[in-house]
Amino acid sequence: MNVLILNGSPRRNGNTSHALRAIEDGLSPRHTVESLNVYDFTFRPCRNCDACKRNGGNCIQVDDTVKIIEKVTAADLVIFGSPVYWWGISAQLKDVVDKFYSRDDASDGKSPTLRTKKKIGIVACGADSLSNPEYKLISDQFHCIAEFLGWEVVLDESVCAAAADDLAKDAARLAALKAAAEKL
Repeated sequence: MNVLILNGSPRRNGNTSHALRAIEDGLSPRHTVESLNVYDFTFRPCRNCDACKRNGGNCIQVDDTVKIIEKVTAADLVIFGSPVYWWGISAQLKDVVDKFYSRDDASDGKSPTLRTKKKIGIVACGADSLSNPEYKLISDQFHCIAEFLGWEVVLDESVCAAAADDLAKDAARLAALKAAAEKL
């Protein structure tokens, strides 16, 4: 299985990064896994110009959209990881998700589309307790996206970790994340 992990956190050693590494450990070496830090790429917000709807699904803005969307399109499983920022995902990961518009259909029947059999995982790391509605808001957003595109949500993990290294110190939680990934 071709797996793409998208890390929406700016912290290279923060809780989201630790969670995603545990998941990657659970997926490797049985699967081909590519991990990308979204913050390493440049994305301009969607302008709703619809040029992508006329040119085969490619955003015309000069940024890394096409590169990332092609990787998402090619993956069998995409894991989305983000810290919780103001009851949602990071702005950079949201820019990636917004650009799904460019490939949400293939009205000409030839262009690549995101409407293919695909599995996704969601990892949201925040400082608040897991009873806080912010985790549910993120989960619900991705479940709606999955339903719209015909994808299957196979992993939905919320992690409570306040300090940047809290999860790194929680061997049991990291082991649970790895075990969840091993089941995929």
